[in-house]
Amino acid sequence: MTSLWLARDAEAGTHTSDEWTQRREVYDTVVVGAGLTGVVTALLLARSGQRVAILEARDIGAVTTGNTTAKVSLLQGTALSQISRRHSRPVVQAYVDGNLGAQRWIAEFCKHNDVATETADAYTYAVSGESVGSVEAEHRSCRAAGLPTRTVTDTELPYPVASAVVLPNQIQFDPMPMLRAAVRELRANDGEVFTGIRAVSASADSGGCTVETESGSVRGAHVVLATGMPILDRGGFFARLEPERSYACAFEVAETPPSGMYLSVDSPTRSIRTAPAANPRSASSSGNDHPLLLVGGNGHVVGRHKGSTRAAVADLIAWTQRHFPGAKPVARWSAQDYSTLDSLPYVGPLLPTTDRLWVATGYGKWGMTNAVTAAHLLSTRITGERDPEIEAWAPGYSAWSPSQLFDVPSAVKLNAGVGINLARGWWSAETSSDSSTAPGEGEGRVARDCGLPVGISTIDGRTQRVSAVCPHLGGVLRWNDEEASWDCPLHGSRFAADGTRLEGPATSDLNRR
Repeated sequence: MTSLWLARDAEAGTHTSDEWTQRREVYDTVVVGAGLTGVVTALLLARSGQRVAILEARDIGAVTTGNTTAKVSLLQGTALSQISRRHSRPVVQAYVDGNLGAQRWIAEFCKHNDVATETADAYTYAVSGESVGSVEAEHRSCRAAGLPTRTVTDTELPYPVASAVVLPNQIQFDPMPMLRAAVRELRANDGEVFTGIRAVSASADSGGCTVETESGSVRGAHVVLATGMPILDRGGFFARLEPERSYACAFEVAETPPSGMYLSVDSPTRSIRTAPAANPRSASSSGNDHPLLLVGGNGHVVGRHKGSTRAAVADLIAWTQRHFPGAKPVARWSAQDYSTLDSLPYVGPLLPTTDRLWVATGYGKWGMTNAVTAAHLLSTRITGERDPEIEAWAPGYSAWSPSQLFDVPSAVKLNAGVGINLARGWWSAETSSDSSTAPGEGEGRVARDCGLPVGISTIDGRTQRVSAVCPHLGGVLRWNDEEASWDCPLHGSRFAADGTRLEGPATSDLNRR
């Protein structure tokens, strides 16, 4: 389960970390998380003259950024029409303008740093007639916001399309070279990057902030939590975000694949784009020089997939091979994203009363542009160097807007699902008492042991037992057989088979049993 981007990362495994024991006593800003949000925020702050440090539990881009489909597009499925149904036209325009500004910044940064990008038309399409209305609504919302979309029925896809909206000249790329280039510039500006350092808490006082890690503490005047779901429960972001997991595969294909970036509105969703072959002269064992075809979809709330997650990936592969005969999978991976109550990202203070602890999250699977927009907003807030253009984006990115604070129906619906899965998990564990028999290879199950849920799995012939209770808020974990992980159906924390924390709001590993 390694993404195409991480597999191709030329700097993977190289020594890119500063020495933790040589860290400064205090920084102007400490950024937690080395994905696109964290790295670009740190870079912008370092450019302004700040002393900045990044803390990353794993490696650069190891979580969402390194596993994205990396579409830098203003046509984002049906995102704009969803936002338009909930918000005023000025707020919608602020969101669009922020994305446009981020897209321009990415294009300019990549050009300046010789990072390869590709231009492609973006499509949101419907296969069934019942979904045409969603396509038309997205087209209307795009046009109202000044985006030059048009509707079509003819596409490059090898199956009929009822309707599609297209936005020309969008961008797709491999995000890792850009992320590495940003880290190099950050370090050239005296920024420091500490990998393998897991933050577990942060607090603010009158003199600044303290970040506690598993390896000691560090001080900063400001702290930015760029961790997807914030690792602090203050602010209740876990109750305002829904974690979603989706899958992607890269294929060698016998014929030239469609050149556009496609996303369906039908269920299950299908995302399609291309990527350059690793070696254009000999792209594959089949000897052709076609670009790779990337197909994503079959998303679900983390820990709530009905049946096997492995079957979800098998279905994605089967669908691709049905429509692209001869397609050969060469990589498969997954990513985790967070959606918000009101369809807009949350960017701003962790609490309305603080101006030292900051968060950025809830990009709804469109993190390439939204991460860069968030980085600009956060950096100007922290430095106090307000830019009128960037300020105009703010209404589309508020962490504490009334629209989501008082959206009671959405909050009730989201948290009802959490409550149901909490109760269901404990009931299932209480009624399953067989904890002695080892699961089959690649399998895992939750059973009751001494009155408590225990997760039992077998990987590479080794059977391991861990607590099946999420240390965040007590959800009973579920086995993800595609990724050999324990996933929490409440707020999206994930753990390896041996209990090691992978991602989500939990800040500790599972206890081994």
